[in-house]
Amino acid sequence: MSASEIEAYLDRIFPQLHYGGRTYFVEEVGPLSARMRCDYHERHLRPGGTISGPTMMALADLALYVAILGQIGPVALAVTTSLNYNFLRKPGQAALIAQARLLKLGKRLAIGEVSLYSQGESEIVCHATGTYSIPAER
Repeated sequence: MSASEIEAYLDRIFPQLHYGGRTYFVEEVGPLSARMRCDYHERHLRPGGTISGPTMMALADLALYVAILGQIGPVALAVTTSLNYNFLRKPGQAALIAQARLLKLGKRLAIGEVSLYSQGESEIVCHATGTYSIPAER
């Protein structure tokens, strides 16, 4: 699936994703990879003026799902079985960029990692690893 096909698919199966306005964007889908952006918005902030952990967690989970969809096609019931997050530094007041990479794509499991960056910065603000279960019948 292409980036635009995945965005259209997500709009259809997860319309709640854009509640309050669109902030998540699929920028690129490649071999075993995906790049996403979450635009900076005050609804993503936590006390102290930084982007919240739940916002970063959602973006990382979504980027991993997008990388998987890019390889296996529209499988709505591919589900997260585990995610681990390491918050490394405070993100800037800018869009967040997620770079997802699949480490293994099997018949029933996909394992990947996601690095989150503040747009325009080179240092990782959050690193996530995760596993998805892929249904037997696609």
